[in-house]
Amino acid sequence: MTQSSSESNSSAPLGAQQESLQQLDLLQGFPALRDALIPAAPEPVNVAAELEASGVPNPVARVRVDSTLPQVDRTFDYRVPAELSEDAVPGARVRVLFNGHELTGYIEERAATTDWTRTSLLPLKSVLSRVPSVAPEIFALAEALADRYASTVANVLRLAVPPRIAALDKKYAPLLPGYESDYLGDSAPVSTSNTPESTPENVSGSTPASAGEKPQENAPEIAEPECAESEPDAVSAASSTADPYAWLATPGAPAPFVLDPPTLNPDAPDAASVFSDYENGAEFIEDVAAGAATRAVMTVLPGHLEHTWADVLATALAAAAASGRGAIAVVPTAKNLDLLEAALAERLPADSFVRLSSDSTPHTRYHGFVKVRLGQVPVVIGTRAAAYAPVANLGLVVCWDDGDSSLVEQRAPYCHARDVLLLRASAENTAALFAGFSMSSEAARLVRTRWASHVRAPRALVRDYSPRIFSTGSEFELARDPLAAMARIPHLAFEHARRVLARGPVLVQVARSGYIPSFSCERCRMPARCGECSGPLSVASGSSVPSCSWCGHLAQQWRCSECGFTHWRYSAAGATRTAEELGRAFPNVPVISSAGDHVRASVGPEPALVVATPGAEPVAFGGYAAALLLDADKMLRFDSLRAPEAALRRWLNAAALVRPAALEGTVVTTASPSPVEQALVRWDPAWFARRELEERAQTGLPPAVRTAAVTGAEADVRAFMEEFLGSSALPERVREQLRIVGPVPLDQGYFAWSESLEEDSEEAPVQGDWRTLMFFSYGIAQQVTRELRATRATIAALKKNVGERPVQIRCDGLDVL
Repeated sequence: MTQSSSESNSSAPLGAQQESLQQLDLLQGFPALRDALIPAAPEPVNVAAELEASGVPNPVARVRVDSTLPQVDRTFDYRVPAELSEDAVPGARVRVLFNGHELTGYIEERAATTDWTRTSLLPLKSVLSRVPSVAPEIFALAEALADRYASTVANVLRLAVPPRIAALDKKYAPLLPGYESDYLGDSAPVSTSNTPESTPENVSGSTPASAGEKPQENAPEIAEPECAESEPDAVSAASSTADPYAWLATPGAPAPFVLDPPTLNPDAPDAASVFSDYENGAEFIEDVAAGAATRAVMTVLPGHLEHTWADVLATALAAAAASGRGAIAVVPTAKNLDLLEAALAERLPADSFVRLSSDSTPHTRYHGFVKVRLGQVPVVIGTRAAAYAPVANLGLVVCWDDGDSSLVEQRAPYCHARDVLLLRASAENTAALFAGFSMSSEAARLVRTRWASHVRAPRALVRDYSPRIFSTGSEFELARDPLAAMARIPHLAFEHARRVLARGPVLVQVARSGYIPSFSCERCRMPARCGECSGPLSVASGSSVPSCSWCGHLAQQWRCSECGFTHWRYSAAGATRTAEELGRAFPNVPVISSAGDHVRASVGPEPALVVATPGAEPVAFGGYAAALLLDADKMLRFDSLRAPEAALRRWLNAAALVRPAALEGTVVTTASPSPVEQALVRWDPAWFARRELEERAQTGLPPAVRTAAVTGAEADVRAFMEEFLGSSALPERVREQLRIVGPVPLDQGYFAWSESLEEDSEEAPVQGDWRTLMFFSYGIAQQVTRELRATRATIAALKKNVGERPVQIRCDGLDVL
């Protein structure tokens, strides 16, 4: 064959090449080129025989691969090599070969058999640590959250498990039980035969993995080892006492703190006295101490002279720990966490609770996580990540101020810490407490559906402990001062601050941080926008040049894009500008600013003006003498369905820092007459929450119903909805109950409002994206979200995406409406 002919054959299509090779094979004396180019089918492999020949007990490891791709959101079967069997305990971190790449994963369980029969199972590459990072209940929680939020288990696990610190794993690994020596014991079955004698319990199997092959689904049920069930409770208790980590190897065995609960501080206040001021409070704390699954929504008294909100939460946590049960408390901010930690230290020993928060160092956070996973501490407190803490024998979950948006995870699956705790309380049959000075509409729904009881103080006590509240927008005050409706600091608020400054500090709450966060044209009042990206322009100081809040572009010679005028007026004053103005009005009074990146935790009892944004208010020693709630109407005008509810929560949180009316504590608000203002003046957040819930139920808006938002390129959104609605797994009755709006393009205002909420660069909406909204009842919510999850996996597996980015799915997002 000549060089030219071989080149022509190589450039021909594959089918033509094979046909030409067949013709050559017909000539006598030529080799069978077809057989050389097309290999024969591989011989069948007896996977079961290979596993049995390995001699490893339960040689199949079902691994959750750390990949957020929807099409691999399931377990994959790997073979456990003999040298790794002792360390390959359920929950351990491993390295596996997945589609030609080495990935990290978690062993969900060890099994005796697999239904994968095409090729030999791939072995585990390595076991990173014997520390069982993921508890069985966390695997179940991750699956439930993935279903609820139409996401993946890997997305949940990356929130639940902090980054590994190898030095700590090496410290604990030699002390932990091994799989063959402790999880199975001497009677561990080596045979992989799935006989009735070796299957006291059946658990659902999972899908296998092999090199380049698509795993099968619907694996058979796999047997649990016999010894895991046959060991008596007395032996389990004795082994847990002798070895603090032995309980990990025996399902149902008690953690060390269950057998030896922490001792309460004898100087701590009695739990009954802390809850005695609340209706149903004494019964609730008694049920918690008894281990009952009681649930409550609590509106805490402001300005209590003996028991603060942190004392109330710490008392409930200590009662659960003293009864030998675990407890979790989640708070929105690090400032709240400091107060709760100080209150808890007065009731429990320091080694009986840990703090998990993002402000801790990676080493400290992971060390606390490992201590919790190994059952060394019964109580966990922290910010939203603490909701996933693997506390053993969980008996109580607590959430403070669940209406705070800081409790919403900013990455997929965008879940709320309140919902995580709700799922854990239902799945693990624990007590639950959702407390705050205000009440969210979601918490009001829990009370209305009788899932939780309402723990509140009598109205007489509320009036005694709350400050006296004045409104400059009332008809009486407007008749006395007609200019109060236009003034940012009305005369009543100004004179009130001057009068009470002698008695202590005065809190001034403003809506925005910075100097001048936004301004507009002086002639036509058109908001000033950036000429490069259309973002809002702001001024950082009195002598600075206006700049864009989005891209940072300097507007050196600003000109109104509407009328061409060159002069502007500020439409909002930030905390820095307010502090500057108050400093000139009160020349002999210190002015303290707490906003933006400079947040203060506390201030002293000395007279001072404290200017703060919502959530950044420092705690004053002895309480504030008064509080001025400025920019109240601007908070109500935020472009959000939850603006009134959020404004009331911010006002109540600030007013709760003021001394009670018995100590002459007062609050002045600039809010105009409205139901929100009435709820503030009467200090009745429960009434307003019920009112909001009833109105939203009539209009079919959340939280009376659930929502799902599908965001992405227009073609991708339309293709996704077509695939979702055309799915045969979605019943017709469910399809009829869906209320679908869109798709519609996202406008410029959406990006201006939600720029702080979108941090996941892989899924964050971009300019030009479209969105479809779905509204559905709680009765069909599980079917809808589960099918959304399945549709996402189907589109990803079949590569049906039109664009380069997958669609984003957000369920119950705060920025949707």
